[in-house]
Amino acid sequence: MKLIAATGLFVLLLDFLSSWSAVAAFVVGLAPPARKTTTTTRFSFSVLRLASSSPNSEEENDEEDDAVATGIGATNVLGTALKPCCNDVGGSGIGTGFYRNGYCATGSEDMGRHTVCVQVTDEFLAFSKAVGNDLSTPMPQYLFPGLKENDIWCLCAERWVQAYEYGAAPKLMLQSTHEKTLTYTTFEILRAHALDGDEADKSLSDLNEQRDQLNKLL
Repeated sequence: MKLIAATGLFVLLLDFLSSWSAVAAFVVGLAPPARKTTTTTRFSFSVLRLASSSPNSEEENDEEDDAVATGIGATNVLGTALKPCCNDVGGSGIGTGFYRNGYCATGSEDMGRHTVCVQVTDEFLAFSKAVGNDLSTPMPQYLFPGLKENDIWCLCAERWVQAYEYGAAPKLMLQSTHEKTLTYTTFEILRAHALDGDEADKSLSDLNEQRDQLNKLL
C-alpha cells in the first residue's frame, strides 16, 4: 500500500516538474513565440475565404500572387478587385508595375514589393534620389522610362513608407494599390494620402452594407 502511494506521489511530482519546465522555457524564450498578427480596418468577403481555410505561409501567399501577376484576380487595400495603375507611363508606352503590365501586382520574384500606385512629385523624386534611388533617369534595359512630376508609377511599399516618415510621400490610388501594402503601413495612413478617397469610401460603404446584409442571412 505504501509502495502504491509513493509511486502515485512520484508521478504527480514528475507531472509538476514537467509543467514547470514548460513554463520556465516559455519565460526565458526557449519556447517558440506566438506569431504576431496585424489587423486592418478594411472589410471584404475575402474574410469568409480566410475563415474557411488554414493560414498560408508567406511563400504560399507569394505563389498565389504569382498566379494573379497579371493583376486580374488580385486584391487592393480595400478588399476589392485591384484596378490598373498606369499602362502608359509618361507617354512612353511602358506599363508600370514589377511586371510592366500596368498593375501594382506582386509575387515571389518581386522582392521590392512594387505595390503602391502613386502620382510622383518633384519633391518625392528629389527625396528618392537623395536616398540612393534615382527614379528620374531612364533605364531602357529595365523598361524604365524615368519619371517626372505627375507620372503614375507602382512604387515599392517600403520606399513609400520611408518617404511618408520623411514627409515627402506622394499621393496614391487606393483602388490600384495592392493589399500587400498593408504589411508595411496602415489603411488609415494610406487613406490620408489617397487621390481616390471619396470613391474608395463609397466602395467601402457598399462593402459594409453587403456585409451587414450577409450577416443577417447567416
